[in-house]
Amino acid sequence: MRYRVLGKTCAEVSVLGFGCMRLPTIEGQDGKIDIKKAVDMVRYGIDNGINYLDTAYFYHSGNSEAFVGEVIKDGYRDKVYIATKLPLGNVNCEEDVEIIFNEQLRRLGVDCIDFYLLHAVNNDSWDNRVVKFDVLPKLEKLKEQGKIKHIGFSFHDDLWVFKKVIDAYDGFEFCQIQYNYIDTDYQAGTEGLEYAASKGLGIIVMEPLLGGKLALPNEK
Repeated sequence: MRYRVLGKTCAEVSVLGFGCMRLPTIEGQDGKIDIKKAVDMVRYGIDNGINYLDTAYFYHSGNSEAFVGEVIKDGYRDKVYIATKLPLGNVNCEEDVEIIFNEQLRRLGVDCIDFYLLHAVNNDSWDNRVVKFDVLPKLEKLKEQGKIKHIGFSFHDDLWVFKKVIDAYDGFEFCQIQYNYIDTDYQAGTEGLEYAASKGLGIIVMEPLLGGKLALPNEK
């Protein structure tokens, strides 16, 4: 496995992470993760060098974070960085930030989240959630308390919004963008990737195979 320093975080992460949004399920039901099969899969990845696990509040109908909590038992917590995300659509007042965050700690069974992201930032959620409810100062406080190590954001909007978000807050250490060989001009795209890198941000790529579609490009 190869490792790279992730921007301002200074953390060495594996070039291949493990996303926990499309795990094996029972009878095709999104909320019913096949725990045994999925734990074996993720731990196999960790045993072979993967050290970055990505989850979120809503993945697998809200069950992915608790699943990750199962994966990291038996000594695996010390082998990985955990990334999860604040569901901005659920933030309807300032108090919601800490309420949701504490719920995520309980789900994961940890007292600190390594990489904490604002989830799916767009122009509306930035202005009407992040700014309106002073979300970032609250995350900074959690970081000061040792409950978050690194603050970032995942992104789904146009390039100009991406630059706006980066320029608005110099505390971001990393970001997550959709990027693959056919989407170089989609959303943040190559120009956004290079812009973020020029600001010292680490970059996590989501959808490198477009949800698996690029693995079998000839299938419909």
